[in-house]
Amino acid sequence: MWKRVLLIGSILLFLSGCSIQTNEQEKLQDLEYTIIEEGKAPEGLQTILEEKRKGEFKLTYEEEGKLYLCIGYGEQSTSGYSIAVNELYLSENAIYFDTSLIGPGKEEQVAQASSYPSLVVQTEFVDKPVVFR
Repeated sequence: MWKRVLLIGSILLFLSGCSIQTNEQEKLQDLEYTIIEEGKAPEGLQTILEEKRKGEFKLTYEEEGKLYLCIGYGEQSTSGYSIAVNELYLSENAIYFDTSLIGPGKEEQVAQASSYPSLVVQTEFVDKPVVFR
């Protein structure tokens, strides 16, 4: 009797471990992108960016089959800041956009005036939500 219980238990344990699981964040493919120079975004987007410029923001904008991913890090006390794109990729359920704010180097000459680092990236439109990291 115990052998039968052990055999059935082993089979159930094996079957439960064989279920297919997908990680919603798992990268399917990197997305190609172009960094849009300041002031060169589509007119409608440019208006929105001007309004949000001084604060932190994360937004998406779609126009003519293109998706624009925009991020702003708010007011910084000096010049010399830049933004790095760490990853832009497509998963099964979303687009993931990971960026980092990079401060001025120790030897870099900076202006002691406020700056507002922001970045606009253009990629092909994909009808999925965007996750900013």
